[in-house]
Parts: sequence; C-alpha cells; structure tokens
Amino acid sequence: MTALHRAPGARLTARGVVRRYGGIEAVAGVDLVAAPGRVTALIGPNGAGKSTLFDCLAGTARPDAGLVLLGGRDVTRLPVHARVRLGLARTVQQIAVFPTLSVADNVRVGAEQRPGAADGRTARALAVFGLGAVAAEPAGGLSTGVLRLVELARALAGEPRVLLLDEPAAGLDTAQTARLLTVLRGLADDGMALLVVEHDPGLVARLADTVYAMADGRVVAAGPTAAVLADPRVVRAWGR
Repeated sequence: MTALHRAPGARLTARGVVRRYGGIEAVAGVDLVAAPGRVTALIGPNGAGKSTLFDCLAGTARPDAGLVLLGGRDVTRLPVHARVRLGLARTVQQIAVFPTLSVADNVRVGAEQRPGAADGRTARALAVFGLGAVAAEPAGGLSTGVLRLVELARALAGEPRVLLLDEPAAGLDTAQTARLLTVLRGLADDGMALLVVEHDPGLVARLADTVYAMADGRVVAAGPTAAVLADPRVVRAWGR
C-alpha cells in the first residue's frame, strides 16, 4: 500500500468535558484519551453523546466545562481551522464533498491545509484509497461508497496527527470496507492517533485497540476492546 502518513502522531485528551443544551448535559464530565499509534473507538446507543463529544474535540462545539488537549496543548477554545493547522482532522457522518469539483480537487482541498507539496499529498491520498481511476470525474456523480473514500482521502491528504472518524464505513461495500480497515490500521501502525465512532461491533472488534462506551452522556466502560464489548453495562446500553 502506498505510504501516506508522514507527520508524527499526537495525543488527544478530553478531561472532564461537559456540554449542556438547556438543562440537559449531553456530555457529562467525560475523560478520554486517543493515543498515537492506536485506534480508539467510541461506541454507544443513539443519544449517548458521542457526536456531541466529537464536536467538542473537533472545535465545532465549545465545552461548558473541562479541557481538550492536543499534543499536550490546551485547544479547548481554539476554532476548527486552528485545530486543523495543529494536525487534527475530522470526517462527518453525512458525506460532505464539493459535487462540481473533480475527485482530485476535492482531495486537494485537504492537502492544501498544510503548507507545501500539495500535489504529492493529493496523489498519495488518491493512491491509498484506489481513487486514481475516478480522479478526474466530478464528485457529484459518484456512488455513496466512493464519496466516502473521497472524504477520507481529503482528510488524510493534510497528513493529520489525529484523525476523528464518524462512522467511516457507512455506505461502503465489503471490498471498500476491507481496504478502509487496512488503511486505518496502517495509519495507526505508523503512529497516527485515530478516534472512531462506530455502531458495528464486528468492525470495532476488528479495528480498535481501545474502546470507550458511552450512555446518557457518560463513559460507562473503557479499556481493551474485547473486555469492553463483553461488559454487561455495554451490552445493555448498546442494545445487543
């Protein structure tokens, strides 16, 4: 597989993160660590607070209390673009591409988040996800599965230190999912920190090193993947 990740990974840490909407605590004092060289999964039922926590980590929401640290630096009040420059990238559950731009130009948008060598980063990202054959095609005419890969390639083209992924396998077929798992595992092995929200326990079991399980805005279990997936509290909360 073509090498992509060249930036050193960084530790992403949440300390006592709280996010309220009205009188409801969507995230209620969450501690979490996504370590370099590891895939960390965040699981739980709908409404558990996973997406809100992701927003706090990425900068699209500001915590009402607590800290977010990136590589030991306090980024709690930094906006999204500042966190991107520091090496944090995120994909979202709803695919967001520029439909009139070519696949290559969509990926280039991510590559240009870092100074210099955008052509090389774009080419590597396209190669990693096998997108060379559609590089010149407008993104708007492609299947959901291919668009998901385009979005992932765009995020990785900026060579982030930490990558946040919200259901990255949604819409992918079996072959695309297998390629995705190989890429993500390779990125972790190269030192990147990955934090993945995922609803498929089989995929979590195959990919993650560490799992945090949330319910009602709180972490109810955390630790090695097999142990957390078997935890009765997680089984009850996740409805499996």
